[in-house]
Amino acid sequence: MATIKVPAISSMATIKVPATVPSPAEDCDQLRKAFQGWGTNERLIISILAHRTAAQRRAIRATYAEAYGEELLKSLEDEISGDFERAVLLWTLDPADRDAQLANEALRRWNPSNRVLIEIACTRNSSELFDVRRAYHLRYKRSLEEDVAKHTTGDFRKLLVPLVSSYRYEGIEVSGKLAKSEAKMLHEKITEKAYSHEELIRIITTRSKTQLIATISHYKNEYGKPINKDLKSDRNNEFLATLRAIIRCTCCPERYLEKVIRLAIKGLGTDENSLTRIITTRAEIDLKAIETAYYKRNSVPLEQTIKGDTSGDYKAMLIALLGHDDA
Repeated sequence: MATIKVPAISSMATIKVPATVPSPAEDCDQLRKAFQGWGTNERLIISILAHRTAAQRRAIRATYAEAYGEELLKSLEDEISGDFERAVLLWTLDPADRDAQLANEALRRWNPSNRVLIEIACTRNSSELFDVRRAYHLRYKRSLEEDVAKHTTGDFRKLLVPLVSSYRYEGIEVSGKLAKSEAKMLHEKITEKAYSHEELIRIITTRSKTQLIATISHYKNEYGKPINKDLKSDRNNEFLATLRAIIRCTCCPERYLEKVIRLAIKGLGTDENSLTRIITTRAEIDLKAIETAYYKRNSVPLEQTIKGDTSGDYKAMLIALLGHDDA
């Protein structure tokens, strides 16, 4: 059997890819078999797609379209349904294309409490966010910035357009002098309740992660409280909640995303959309770090919680992406 060596995967990724995998043509043949007959073989779909990297899934999609004259995503849509379908389709998409779809969905039903754009803008690096903007343009024939401006208003538009447009510096260099001066600027504007001031927005939407962390650290040391506590003067103010989310998501992404998962699972009903979004977008990136944060916060493994809150093929897909199945 023809095999392909697996490229390096992030040490914080949870997906498990075999040391050698079948060729894309062989994977496509098995997927086609999963779709044929009276019933769909969902576990065969999971055993293949949940154990392939983004590059490998891209090759499978291209090979499938060439071999069968149909998009793999279309075949999947015809064969599976519900939360399982959503998880498989999102996972199978290229990361940038997936983020473009998630951003568009969030914008079409946007409200001030929707944080999906923040997740995308603050947890992707600058090159990844650039790729999302390019994928969005190709898919929807409009720019992401254009649609953010169209679907948001007032202070939210003023904040979110530069957030999704930014190309933050990714290096480790930090200016202590700048951190001190910008911490002072942030404190002044927050004290004045000038939460949408252009300087405040500029700092939190354009500074590098390392620089922003230094500024936030100086803010706490100089003024005695974390900045996010000072941004809680009105707990019902969604704009303040959005500012807090941007700061937390940029500076502590694994803790921010852990909270998204916790809130998705907490209570009587599960928010499958949020749970699916985080698992499928982070499984190849840093889901191990999110799992660690989840256990530290809740004293229960994330795998155990998901097994108790989901069922069937949907549960099997999520558990596979967490790296805890037997495939």
